[in-house]
Amino acid sequence: MNLRRTFRVAWEGLTLNKARSVLTTLGVIIGVAAVIIMMSVSAGAEAEIADQINSLGPNLIMVMQSMSRGGFGPGASQTSLSYDDIAAIAQGVTNINGVSAEQSSTQNVKIGSTTLEDISVVGTTSGFPEVRGYEVAVGRFLTDQDDARSNKVVVLGSDVAQQLFGDERSGVGQKVRIGSYEFSVVGVMDEKGVVGNTDYDARVYIPLPVMFSKFTRARFGGSMVQTIYVSAASREVMDSVMSQVTNLLIRRHNTTAEVPGFSLMTQDSIITAQASTTATFRNLLAWVAAVSLVVGGIGIMNIMLVSVTERTREIGLRQALGARPRDVRRQFLLEALVLSLVGGLVGVLLGVGGSYVFNALGTLRTDLVPASIPLAFAASAVVGVFFGYYPATKAAQLDPIEALRRE
Repeated sequence: MNLRRTFRVAWEGLTLNKARSVLTTLGVIIGVAAVIIMMSVSAGAEAEIADQINSLGPNLIMVMQSMSRGGFGPGASQTSLSYDDIAAIAQGVTNINGVSAEQSSTQNVKIGSTTLEDISVVGTTSGFPEVRGYEVAVGRFLTDQDDARSNKVVVLGSDVAQQLFGDERSGVGQKVRIGSYEFSVVGVMDEKGVVGNTDYDARVYIPLPVMFSKFTRARFGGSMVQTIYVSAASREVMDSVMSQVTNLLIRRHNTTAEVPGFSLMTQDSIITAQASTTATFRNLLAWVAAVSLVVGGIGIMNIMLVSVTERTREIGLRQALGARPRDVRRQFLLEALVLSLVGGLVGVLLGVGGSYVFNALGTLRTDLVPASIPLAFAASAVVGVFFGYYPATKAAQLDPIEALRRE
């Protein structure tokens, strides 16, 4: 029996019980759709993390205090990063857009009878907009003169300005009270939204020396900072900038390259570290999808075994008319393969559609992985052959005489 005739016979066998064939393919449909959707969810999660990290600022380098070398407070050693290190990096390192540091406190912000409670007050420097890729909408940002003179000036996030004044432009030049101190509003930031867990629009910004003197001196000890942010001019010069910053701080703090007392991290290194975490999540999803496919394969094998039992006389008759065992095996293998391929095709359509629907609804970011489509479809074919082989072999091994005697 040639392959074309074998396929026609196999198709006729499947259409004898359409409802059962459709129900059998459901397991494969769900498994294939799960593979595509879960890979899309994983890719979307990785892309979301990368976007959030990159949105912290362009070509960002983070210089962090090594807690093992002094830390913060009265007992900290000379290797603790300080406010003076910011100016030293700005003056002594080339190919950078800006340098900044941040120190936060939570205070009430008030004007007249309007009080906003527990607002994040961020002490920072003039380089903050360049480092964070964050622009001023109205007025100006903090200047080096504000830092040098410890001017009590404030730049408001867009949401804070709206809540206090109702209009961003009307806030510039007004006086607001932060904690127990009065500040002059010199600018309002453009909308930036939420990055990671930080709502930039719900913060206010004051000079870092003012933060040290008015809000955090008792808790953090002097002008020590935990992290200094450096924005390189381009990705190509990041290695050079990191080398310059390292050498400069080693000289300033009289440490060694082996034990510098600080560490440098880039956005790429954070993304790489996050990738190892999301890889575990991706592997978990892959195993869940694989289990779904295996369950679908077991369903195919179960139905094919039932089909062999029901069609024993048919198999015996075909063998009596000249069908060889390999023809019978091929017929039942084709039936299993057709079931799995039809299920795989429908599963691919549902998986691709489901990925776009989840993304469009906004509840879960998904990025369709093109390679997942042929991978899932090929997996469905493998499942059909693997789980269909045993029933097909059992059918091929039936004795024609015994098969014809079966009622």
